[in-house]
Amino acid sequence: MQRSNSGLFWPVLVLVAAIDFCTKALAVNQLIPQRLPRDVYGEWIRFTLVRNPGAAFGLNVGPHSRWIFMVLTIVALIILSRLYVATRQGDFVRTLSLALVCGGAVGNLIDRIKQPGSVVDFIDIGFGDSRWPTFNVADMAVSLGAFLLAWVLWGEDTEREPLAVPAAAAVTGESRKLS
Repeated sequence: MQRSNSGLFWPVLVLVAAIDFCTKALAVNQLIPQRLPRDVYGEWIRFTLVRNPGAAFGLNVGPHSRWIFMVLTIVALIILSRLYVATRQGDFVRTLSLALVCGGAVGNLIDRIKQPGSVVDFIDIGFGDSRWPTFNVADMAVSLGAFLLAWVLWGEDTEREPLAVPAAAAVTGESRKLS
C-alpha cells in the first residue's frame, strides 16, 4: 500500500512558511538599522536587513509591484496545486519539491500581505563587494524546490517513450490513428 503524499507535502509546506515567518520576524527585530551587515561566518555569510519591494534579484515592476507579485504568486500556487494533485502516490522527490516551492511562495505572500510594499530579506552571502542578492528562507525553499521540480519533470519527460510508427506503415506511407 502506498502512502499519501499529503503526509509529506503539508508538513513541509507549513514548516517552510513557519520558519520563514519566524526568521523574518527575528530579522526585523534584531537587525536594526537596515542595511548594516552583521558577520555570521566572516564576510562570506552575513545578516543584513533589506526590504525588497520587488521579487527575486530586485525585480521591480513599478508602484504596483506588490499587487502584481501577489497575483502572480496566487496563480503560481494554483498551477502548483494542479501539479500536486497529478503527482503519483509515493513520489517523494516531486512531492518534496512542490512543498518547498509552495511553502516559500506562501512565506513571501504572507510578507507581501503583512507588510505593504516589501518583503524582508536578510541572508547576505559573498565576499567583499562580490555579493549575491540578499534573500530569505522562502527564497531558498523556492529555489531548491524549483531546481528539484525541474529535475523531476525532466526525468519524467525522458522516461516517456516516443510513439513508434509500425514498420509496415512506415514502408507503405500509411499511418494509423492511435487511440
